[in-house]
Amino acid sequence: MASGIRVPALRRRDGHHARVTYEELFFDLVYVFAVTQLSHHLLHHLGLLGVLQTLVLWFAVWLGWQYACWVSNWFDPQAPRIRALLFATMLLALLMSSSIPDAFSERAWVFAGAYVTMQVGRTAFVLLEVGRSHVLAPNFRRMLAWVLVSACFWMAGAAAEGNLRLGLWAVAVACEYLSPMFGFAFPGLGRSRTREWTIEGGHLAERCQLFVIVALGETLLATGGVLSEAPHWSDEVVSAVLATFAGTLAMWWLYFGISSEDATDTITRSDDPGRIGAYFHYVHALLIAGIIATAVGNDLVMDAPGAAVGLPQAAMLVAGPLIYLLGSALYKRAVYGQVPRSHLLGAAVLVLLGVALPHMHLLAAGWLTSVVLLLVGLADTRLKRARRRAAG
Repeated sequence: MASGIRVPALRRRDGHHARVTYEELFFDLVYVFAVTQLSHHLLHHLGLLGVLQTLVLWFAVWLGWQYACWVSNWFDPQAPRIRALLFATMLLALLMSSSIPDAFSERAWVFAGAYVTMQVGRTAFVLLEVGRSHVLAPNFRRMLAWVLVSACFWMAGAAAEGNLRLGLWAVAVACEYLSPMFGFAFPGLGRSRTREWTIEGGHLAERCQLFVIVALGETLLATGGVLSEAPHWSDEVVSAVLATFAGTLAMWWLYFGISSEDATDTITRSDDPGRIGAYFHYVHALLIAGIIATAVGNDLVMDAPGAAVGLPQAAMLVAGPLIYLLGSALYKRAVYGQVPRSHLLGAAVLVLLGVALPHMHLLAAGWLTSVVLLLVGLADTRLKRARRRAAG
C-alpha cells in the first residue's frame, strides 16, 4: 500500500471473539451515572408526565450508547483516533447525564446540545475515517442524514417549552430509534441491509450484557444507599432489603443464569448477525427500562416499607417487573425462537397484582413482585435443563 495513505482504524476480523477493551469499559462508567439520574428523575416525577419525560430521556441515553457501541464494534477502540472519539463522546454523555434532572426546565439546551453534538459529531467523524469509497460509507451517510433530521427536532424542542418540548423530543427519538428498522432509508441515499452490517456478534452481545450489569448495579447502589441512610435498621427495613435484593437477583438470573451464553452463540452463528444485533439492541432498551423502573419501585419500598400503596406506587411496582418480563420474553424469542410461557404467565400475574396492591403496604407489595420474578426464573431454569437433556 502506498505510504501516506491513512488506513481506517477498523477492528481486525480473524474469526475469533473480539474482546471488549478497557476503553469501552471506561466509557460505560458514565452510563452508571446516567441510569442513576434517570431513576432519580422518575422517582421524583411519578405522574404520567414524569413517566413520559423519563421515557424520552432514557431513549436518548440508550441511543447515544447504542450508536457508540456499533462504532466500537467496527472500529478498534485502542487505535488513538478511535480512543479519542470514545473519550470525547464520553465527556458529552457526562454533560448530557448531568443535565437530566433539569432537561425539561433550565438545562434543555445543555441536554439537547450535548446529545446532538455526540450523535452528529461521531457519525461525521466515522465518515471522514472511512473515506468515500469504503463499503461502510453509504450506511454512515444515511445514518448522518437521519441524525441531522433528529437534531432539528432536538434543537426545536430545546427552544420550546412544556408539552411541546416533550412532543418534539419524542419525534427526535423516533427518528433515530426507528430508522435502523428500515435500513436508514433516506431519499436520494437508498437504504442499508443488515447483511451489510458486518458486525462481530460475540462482541456486540457482550456489550449489551455489560450494560445490563450496569443497570442492575444501579439498583443495588440505590438499595444500599437507602439502607445506609436509615437511622434504625428495623425488621421492616431488613425485610425490605431482602425483598429488593431478591427481585434484583431474579432479574440477574433470568438474564445471565439462563440465556446470556445461548444469546452469544445465537448471534455469533447467525448468517445475518447484523439483523440479530439490531434486534438485540431494540430488546435491551426494554429490558433496561424495566430495570430502571424496578429500581424506582425498590426505592419506594425501602423509603417507607410500612406505608400504604397508592396508585402511582402500585403502577411503578408493577411496571418495572412487567416491562422487564416482556423484554426478556422478546429476548428469548430471538435466542430460542419462542416466547416462554412462564414470562407471559408472570406478566399476567403482575397485571392482576396491580389491582390488589393498593389494598396493602409497600413491603408486602415489594415481596409479591419479587416472588413473581423468582418463580418465573425457577420455571425458566427447569425449562433450560429440559432443553439441555433433550439436546444431549
